This record gives sequence, C-alpha cells and structure tokens, in this order.
Amino acid sequence: MRLKADLLLVLVALLWGSAFAVMRVAAGHHTIFLLNGARFLLGGLLLLPFTRLRGAFRRANAAYVLLAGLALFVAVGFQQAGLVTTTAGNGGFITILYVVIVPLMLWVGWKERPSALVSAAVAVAVVGGFLLSTGGSFRLHTGDALILAGSFFWAMHVVVVGRAQGKIAALPFALGQYLTCGLLNLGVGALFERPSGADLLAVTPAVLYTAVFSIAIGFTLQVIAQKQTAPNDAALLLSLEAVFAAFFGWIFLREHLAPVQLAGCGLILGAVVLVQVKNGKMKT
Repeated sequence: MRLKADLLLVLVALLWGSAFAVMRVAAGHHTIFLLNGARFLLGGLLLLPFTRLRGAFRRANAAYVLLAGLALFVAVGFQQAGLVTTTAGNGGFITILYVVIVPLMLWVGWKERPSALVSAAVAVAVVGGFLLSTGGSFRLHTGDALILAGSFFWAMHVVVVGRAQGKIAALPFALGQYLTCGLLNLGVGALFERPSGADLLAVTPAVLYTAVFSIAIGFTLQVIAQKQTAPNDAALLLSLEAVFAAFFGWIFLREHLAPVQLAGCGLILGAVVLVQVKNGKMKT
C-alpha cells in the first residue's frame, strides 16, 4: 500500500509540473483571484458526482477542511501574484522550499523530529531545486517574497492533509477544501479585480486544464496518497514537480536545460531515492 501511495504522489507531482507553464502564461492577464476561484470551483464540481456527502462533515473534522482550503487560498494567491514579477526559475526554486518547512513545522508544532536521512534528503532536494530552477544564478525579484510566503502555506497544506487522515474520507475532504478555496478567491476577486473580456478569454485554457488535472485529479490523489505517506516523505516526493515542470517546459515551450540544471534534476531524484531507502522500498 505504501509503495502505491508513493507512486500516486509522483503522479501528482507530474500533473502539477505539467500545469506550471500554463499558469505562468496566465499570470500576465490581470486576474489572480478570479482565475483561482474559477479553477477550484470547477475542480470541485467535477468531483461532486463521485463524492458521498451524507454524514461526511462533522464538527470534529470541519476545521481540517477549512484549514486546508484556507492554506490553498493563500498559497495559490501568493504564487500566482509572485509569478507576475519574478522569473519562473526563481518561482520554482522558492516554492520547493516547502520541503524544508514541512519537517520544521512538524518538529516545532508536534515535536516530530525528522530523521537524519530525511534531513539529508531535504538538503539534497533544496540544492537540486536551486540548480534546476535557477541554473545556479539566483537574482532577487519583487515577486520572490510573495512566493516565499506562499511556500509556508504549501507546507501547511501538506501538514494539514497529513493530520486529517482518519478523521474524514478523502473525497469529501478534497471537495470541501476546493469549495473553501474557490469561494474565498471568488469573493476577493469580485471585490478587487476588474479583468477585461480579453483577459478572461485568455485565461480560460488555464482554468480548464488546471481544474481537471491539477485540482480534480492532482489534489484529490494527494489526499488519498497521504493516508499512507508521512508528511515529510510526501513533501519530498511532491518536490518532483520541479523536475516535471522543467521536462514539460523543454517539450512544449522549447526551454533549454543547461548541464547544471540536469544535475539539479538528478539531485532531486536522488533525494526521493533516499526516502525510498529509508522506507525499505529499494531492497532487492
């Protein structure tokens, strides 16, 4: 079961990575909250026919659903806002810092000290993310602080999903967090955003693609997989998103990967292998 869960998280990273270029293009069209609201609500509607709601939500588990939705709302908002004024390379590297923040949150909040092997894997993944996303040359941009703030909320989301396991079924949890995130985004967007018709038309492909693949499939599989995978390990597996984002950028956007960036990919993969060694998955 654990190996299956880990493979599902790799699939999630692939789905998220494939959407990175789509969202980067959409970032230039003067709508952050309405874009995120539309795609999360659509993702929730796609999941609704498959979700059994009767008796799913109780006072004991509602806080986890609301916290997860709030974390998503803040994380995607900061990330999308940051992508307007920083490079995709900086954005990719700073986002991947949640692999450091997750074990720190668990250590400070729940006294769950990471093992030496997990700590080593986190360090390797961060170095790999830096080389992959920036090519070894990191220049600060105004959006970097926004994306760094978002990384804390991505980490919070991973922790909340892990803590919610056993308290609520996966599909109602996923649906609840999508609706929370979507409604918060639409509410803020209605108050502060006035995109043109051309802007709304331009971001429609991003809404449709990410609603189906990143949200309805990707985030739902994350919730299902984390029933069997610890938050620290999940964060490292999800860091493969950066590798897949680079791969799809090379395939579809003709983005060139320098040797140092390929080395970064190798380090992230090596970090994931370290975690699998810890869990006994690599024994012959």
